[in-house]
Amino acid sequence: MSCYHSAILNAPVETVWTTISNFHDMNWAPEVITSLEVKGDVAGDEVGAVRLLNGLFLETLREVDEPNYSFTYSIDDGPDVIAKEVVANYLGTVVLTPVTIGDQTLIEWSSVYDSDDENAVAEFCNPIYVALLTAMQQHFA
Repeated sequence: MSCYHSAILNAPVETVWTTISNFHDMNWAPEVITSLEVKGDVAGDEVGAVRLLNGLFLETLREVDEPNYSFTYSIDDGPDVIAKEVVANYLGTVVLTPVTIGDQTLIEWSSVYDSDDENAVAEFCNPIYVALLTAMQQHFA
C-alpha cells in the first residue's frame, strides 16, 4: 500500500535540499507543522534522528542519500489509522530532482506501509502530503 505526491518548486535543488534535509527543522511549513519536538541527541541530518510532530507523529530518520537528494523516514507511531497498533512498516521517502530548465526542483513525497485498511491510511495521509508540498511551494514562491 502506498501514497504518492509531487510538486515543482521554484528553487534550485541545492537550495531545496538545504531547506528540507534537516529532519529537525520544518519551519518551512508553519501552517502544517505547529510543533516539532526533537527526541534524543542525534543531529537532524544523521540517521537515527527522532522527532515528534504536532505532538502526535513519532518519526525516525532511516536513510539519507545526500548525493541523490533523498531521505527516508519511518512513522513509528501516530494518531488514529496510523497508530503503531494498526500500521506497520510505514516508510516515507522524499526525493528531489533538478529541473534544469528554469532551475527548479521536482519534489516527490511517497510512503509505503502495511495496514488492514489501506484506504483509511491513504485518506488520512494524502491531505497531509498535499499540505506539506503546498507549504513547500509557498516557501519558495
